[in-house]
Amino acid sequence: DEALLSVEGAAKSSAIGAMMEPPEGEGDRRRLVRMVHVLCLCLIGSTAAIALLLARLSREHAGDEALLSVYEHTLKRAKYIDLTHTLEPDAPVWPGFAQPTFGPAVAGNTWPQFIRKDAPFTYADQGFVANALTLPTDQMGTQLDVPGHWDELGATVSDVPATVALRPLVVVNIAEKVSGTPGYAAQPEDVLAWEAVHGQVPQGAVVLFRSDWSRRWEAYKTEGLPPVFPGVSLEALRLLHRERAILLHGHEPLDTDMTDSLEGEAWLLRNGFMQAEGLANLHLVPEAGCLVAVGFAKVAGGTSGLARFVAICPPDSEHGETTWSHPGAPLPA
Repeated sequence: DEALLSVEGAAKSSAIGAMMEPPEGEGDRRRLVRMVHVLCLCLIGSTAAIALLLARLSREHAGDEALLSVYEHTLKRAKYIDLTHTLEPDAPVWPGFAQPTFGPAVAGNTWPQFIRKDAPFTYADQGFVANALTLPTDQMGTQLDVPGHWDELGATVSDVPATVALRPLVVVNIAEKVSGTPGYAAQPEDVLAWEAVHGQVPQGAVVLFRSDWSRRWEAYKTEGLPPVFPGVSLEALRLLHRERAILLHGHEPLDTDMTDSLEGEAWLLRNGFMQAEGLANLHLVPEAGCLVAVGFAKVAGGTSGLARFVAICPPDSEHGETTWSHPGAPLPA
């Protein structure tokens, strides 16, 4: 568009120059006719320029409306499934870590006629409350593991770009194999079996492995974590990252595999890749056709981020909440 406008401007300048410097001996009548012709050319050129400008503005306006249209006609009618465990004082954690503690927030300083130092905030006295959380590790619950967890020079949570926020979702179901072999680790053939039905794993996707391990999460709070758990093999991880160029994979247990060296996790994080751990509700999510929203606490230097993963699935999905049933404002009491 700008190239055409540039050509138009050059044409106008040339025509006006010709008008101002008529050929030698040209009379006033012929000069007047020349002026009329030039003005007509300028008018025609300006009309074309206006048409081009209006067309361009129309396209830009359509671009502005495109994302809103996607929300109104697709995302607004979608089904939303939370893949995140609620963080609680008795949440299952890796045996080497301590439990988080929860309590009321207390004043750090005395504020005259409002609150004294070390007193808790209350609805009765201050009109509000706040919580104080002690997290002995950032490696708990549903989490986003980053390279800095294993690599001293690796990226940390605060380095993760905003572009990870919304991605295609793939769910590879290994639950049946895990029911017969609790320590089963997903293999490349599990990924290839998914592709045989749904097509190749999309580049940049989030690939989550459903094992149904998380369905006993409440029991783990009292019984402790089981000594044997399902995982994802190094070969499957290499296929997904090296050949399919995914964003990240995720699994339900709190570790990637049961090898002595945790070879899968070590390979991922020492090669600049992320992973999701501690996922929930994958049994409610279709294997294909969904998106996933990724959110996490952006902590400077964090080796992991307490995360929120939400599957966004087609309206005809069996499970999930809608913006109509759960609008989010106002929140229920």
